[in-house]
Amino acid sequence: MEKTSGTAHRWRFHRLGGFDQVRLEREEDIRNLGTLDQKLWAALSCPVNGLEFDTKTLAMLDSDGDGRVRVQEILAAVNWISTILANLGSFMAGTDSLPLAAINDQHDEGRHLLASARKLLTMLGKGDGDSISIDDVAQCDSLLIAARFNGDGIISPDTAADDATRQLIEEIMSSVGSEPDRSNTPGISLERIETFFSAASAYAAWWVEGTGNAENLPFGDNTQLAATVFTRIRSKIDDYFLRAGLAAFDPGAATPMNPSLSTYETLAAGDLTQATSEIESFPLAHIRASQPLPLRDGLNPAWAADIATLSALVIEPLFGTIDALEKEQWQKIKTTFAPYESWQSSKAGVEVDALGIERVQEILAGPGRQALKELIEEDLAPAEQIADMAKVVQLVHFNRDLYRLLRNFVSFSDFYSKRDKAVFQAGTLYIDGRACELCIKVQDATTHSAMANLGRTYLAYLNCQRRNSAEKMVIAAAFTGGDSDNLMVGRNGVFYDCQGNDWDATIIKIVDHPISVRQAFWSPYKRITRMIGEQIEKFAAAKDKAVDSQAGAGITDMGAKAKDPKAAPAAPFDVAKFAGIFAAIGLAIGAIGTAIASIFGVFLSLPIWQMPLAIGGVILAISGPSMLIAYLKLRQRNLGPMLDANGWAVNTKAGINIPFGATLTRLAELPKGSERSLIDPFAEKKPRWKSWLFLLLLFIAVGFAWQKGYIIKGISMLQQQSTAEKTIEQPAQPPAPPAKK
Repeated sequence: MEKTSGTAHRWRFHRLGGFDQVRLEREEDIRNLGTLDQKLWAALSCPVNGLEFDTKTLAMLDSDGDGRVRVQEILAAVNWISTILANLGSFMAGTDSLPLAAINDQHDEGRHLLASARKLLTMLGKGDGDSISIDDVAQCDSLLIAARFNGDGIISPDTAADDATRQLIEEIMSSVGSEPDRSNTPGISLERIETFFSAASAYAAWWVEGTGNAENLPFGDNTQLAATVFTRIRSKIDDYFLRAGLAAFDPGAATPMNPSLSTYETLAAGDLTQATSEIESFPLAHIRASQPLPLRDGLNPAWAADIATLSALVIEPLFGTIDALEKEQWQKIKTTFAPYESWQSSKAGVEVDALGIERVQEILAGPGRQALKELIEEDLAPAEQIADMAKVVQLVHFNRDLYRLLRNFVSFSDFYSKRDKAVFQAGTLYIDGRACELCIKVQDATTHSAMANLGRTYLAYLNCQRRNSAEKMVIAAAFTGGDSDNLMVGRNGVFYDCQGNDWDATIIKIVDHPISVRQAFWSPYKRITRMIGEQIEKFAAAKDKAVDSQAGAGITDMGAKAKDPKAAPAAPFDVAKFAGIFAAIGLAIGAIGTAIASIFGVFLSLPIWQMPLAIGGVILAISGPSMLIAYLKLRQRNLGPMLDANGWAVNTKAGINIPFGATLTRLAELPKGSERSLIDPFAEKKPRWKSWLFLLLLFIAVGFAWQKGYIIKGISMLQQQSTAEKTIEQPAQPPAPPAKK
């Protein structure tokens, strides 16, 4: 591509999605795109289907028609539009209208396109317009369809000026096929005309050569009709004489060679007019040893008409009027038709055989061929002008769409800047209290997920169908916020495409990966809770089953005892056994309480400033591993495999980090400034968990105090204090009187 200056272009990049992306913000960036190292492009190719992009523009870019747009095709389009347009203001704005002043009239092609654009506007009644729009060029096809000649070199029956020419075009189409013209009307090109007349000439020459030999037409003008009947009935007559020969070889074979009586009884039970095929399968006549074929009486009615025609056209001219056909005579008939069959097998120009020799000779002798060539020339006369109009259509489409494609091909700036949806984003999915914006159309969920799984992104594949419509599609939605607790196969949501249409969406497949670090923090506790719940359910179910079994067994035993008075009485209640069970349960509870008390004691023995650290350490030990794994996987999320699975060739690692991922999935939030009432008249009664928690902590504290001897020491201190108080309160005893002497 020609550079705008003699010095190397100075590119500008910005960091988006974890990689450097080129900034295409200036005209010189576009004009020098060919100098940008291809290794720095975000993508190397993309499909022409399944994108939220004008399919007509993509078809124009796909110059080789392979269903993919590649780097060289992008560069060719950019180079062309950079040459045709004097300034790229409307191109970079992506406007629907192209100002005529933007077309470079100093360039030969630009000058021709400017003239074609003005002529097109004049044809639309806008001769004084200063711009041409997408709506204007959309009418170009309708103008070409309405025109008698549209420059594509294909003429249709409607193009003909007279009935003879119209009939000839239709006959050529029926003989050598047709092809659609620019307006999608079936017609013929010069190549098909030449093919037809070559076949017609070969057919006429073959006919003249063959009819010059009398052996080829043994029955004159009736030979073709006679050959048609002969060919149709030949195998049946051969079958008859072979059966008669077998009956002569073995007289016992004659009976099975004829239809059985049960066959006739079966046919007689129904309508014989509906059993034509069964009757046709019967022999031509009753099989007898070495019997000639009767030509009048005793014939299979399904073949009687053909035998009569064969007799009139072939047998009587050869053998006169006879009542039966001998095998030797039949062999002579086949020998008579051999030259005709050999001639027919060498037929040339079979494409025109259905027209017949008379019509073929008439066409070759008439002026039709020259008339068709003149029509082709008239149709091609405006070809250059129409080609320029087609380029005007392409120019207007590129002016509107090409810059947007560059922002989604050379870089992924639309996707990461969120200025607009990327061309691969099909719409927004609303499900489970969130809106997922990274939704991609896919052809098959199983095939796509095999590659997309490498992107380390949580994906849900959904079948989407329009209400009251047969439209269906499959999308892959990326979940980058919230959790996956309520996401499951069969969950329903609503998908809004980029045109605002709503689709019923149902999850059909899930590719599981971490969604957020917050989900990873709570996942161990949820797993423990789920495991405990499952174990409790299993325990309760087992006990319920055991109770049912015991009750059934007890009822059965009672019935058996009632029938048999001598049956042994039930074993008495074993008090010692159940006392042992209760003792074991008590020991278990005591051990658990002791363990909890020990842990609680160690915790209380810590300094106050170490207690939060201990709590944090426990939480980190439980949630830390899952959070670390989730964090590492979230850093590996990559858009590339999702697009590669859809036919793209992504040239870089387009990461979806945690901050950016949070913008792709919006969670439900109350609007700012909303009023919220916390009073719910239908709320469930809150469990008294606080009271139970207090009692549990009290029990643990008492157990801990008992284990350490604090309670015994306290009781001893209270007893000593009580004893001391009683001693102080008791009055002093008067001294005893001296003893009498």
